[in-house]
Amino acid sequence: MASTETTAKEASDLAGLEAGLDALDAVQTSRTSVRETLTSKVLPPVTAVALVLLVWQALVWIEVAPAYKLPSPSAVWDEVHAAWLQGTLLDYIWTSVSRGLLGFLLALAIGTPLGLLVARVKFVRAAIGPILSGLQSLPSVAWVPPAVIWLGLNDSMMYAVILLGAVPSIANGLVSGIDQIPPLFLRAGRTMGATGLRGAWHIVMPASLPGYLAGLKQGWAFSWRSLMAAEIIASSPDLGVGLGQLLENGRNNASMSQVFLAIFLILLVGIAIDLLLFSPLERRVLRSRGLLVKS
Repeated sequence: MASTETTAKEASDLAGLEAGLDALDAVQTSRTSVRETLTSKVLPPVTAVALVLLVWQALVWIEVAPAYKLPSPSAVWDEVHAAWLQGTLLDYIWTSVSRGLLGFLLALAIGTPLGLLVARVKFVRAAIGPILSGLQSLPSVAWVPPAVIWLGLNDSMMYAVILLGAVPSIANGLVSGIDQIPPLFLRAGRTMGATGLRGAWHIVMPASLPGYLAGLKQGWAFSWRSLMAAEIIASSPDLGVGLGQLLENGRNNASMSQVFLAIFLILLVGIAIDLLLFSPLERRVLRSRGLLVKS
């Protein structure tokens, strides 16, 4: 009886393995139709946004809070329209996005070799690894006061805060990805002569891409949050008005519609960067490893 159950279990496991191999070998030959794309990818977020707006408007109608505390969606839209007519809306967005992307690229240039060094050199890992983990858990806003004192109210201060917030996440993400590489890959690379920088470029980096990409996503999130904290706290005419400063201006003016506008723009930029940059990269990496048959 036990032998029969064991045989049935082995057959089931074999069938599951064959199904998985079939899924890896399967190639999607037909393109996804426009209707299917709209139904699966566009309709759900649009429905969610519509429900949020409906609930928001309902709360305004039943007057759960005074208008100066909870503005209506139309009041926030009027704020958007006014900023557009004044020509300042895109300036708000570009001021923050340009800083955030440049700061993230700088963090990428520093965090990637640092992560490789920590992952591959035991002494460096023992010395710096705990510090990186501690820095990653430190709130980004804590770096703003010392950065202002050290560098003054300028863009260098903004980039310093971004780097201190993003570099640990990128480095730790790469370390995590390298730790998950099967040892067989590394031995095979050394056998074929891929050592040193060649091994890092041809073996280590490609094999650690899933974990590295997760670190990049988290690094961007920390970059964006760090920048918003710096823009809210540090105010100067030389810095211009970014989204964080717009949020602070709304608080100072007791204008909740302006506060909501800044919050929505900050959220919109974060979602757009994820959808346009990180999600396609993630799908490409997963598809190249046979982990994503259909996009």
